[in-house]
Amino acid sequence: MHERPSLPPEHGVGLPPRAETTTGGATGLDDPRALQILSTEHWSLLATRSLIWSESFARAGLFLSLLSASVVALSLIGTESEDFLTFALILLPVTLFAGIATFFRLDDANREEALWMAAMNRIRHAYVTIVPAVADRLTSGYTDDPMGIGRSYGLGGDVRYTIFHFFVTMPGMIAVVDSVIAAVITSAALSKIGYRGMEVGGAAVVVGIVTAVLLGLRSQRAFNGFITGFRPRFPEPPADLADRPADWFKRM
Repeated sequence: MHERPSLPPEHGVGLPPRAETTTGGATGLDDPRALQILSTEHWSLLATRSLIWSESFARAGLFLSLLSASVVALSLIGTESEDFLTFALILLPVTLFAGIATFFRLDDANREEALWMAAMNRIRHAYVTIVPAVADRLTSGYTDDPMGIGRSYGLGGDVRYTIFHFFVTMPGMIAVVDSVIAAVITSAALSKIGYRGMEVGGAAVVVGIVTAVLLGLRSQRAFNGFITGFRPRFPEPPADLADRPADWFKRM
């Protein structure tokens, strides 16, 4: 299967934010073909988001299947075998590599998904520009700034997240599994060279925690950096019209 780029280019990067100034000919939205084009693009974006989620679940499932196979293989060898640690130090690093790769792909997919959500919000913005009265009836966001994207995700606010929220996301769960594998590899390596007791357990715990935190910080900074650097073309209405979006679009 051919890979898509880790993050599609944002066509609006480098362009100044712009607003539609009228509901008529100046924007071209009065063209009878405009609604058909927008609707087609809307469905295309929905299909793309579905593909992203399908790939994410497939990646996560593949990694967990590989992890299960590794655990079964080690259990068949048995902990009493002299070669147990050797086999563990061969299988587990490969499994950890697959886990790290899965984490990075899922993390990139989250940012892709946010980009497509912003694109769908731009299309909703066009709908509202054509018929301002529908603005008061939309639950999803119709602006492509962080607040609008957050509303489309059902967050009711800014889409940026904290390190604590990271661990309930799919990349966060994979990161926790990766950190456990890293801890087990550390324990096996230290045991192989002769260390025993609390030294091994303490080192394994430290490595596991550090791995989870580093992956979490990377995910948080990458996602929040992407959202912060994203240049919206259609931001929120002024504060005095935030509760009356239809009035804002009637003035445009």
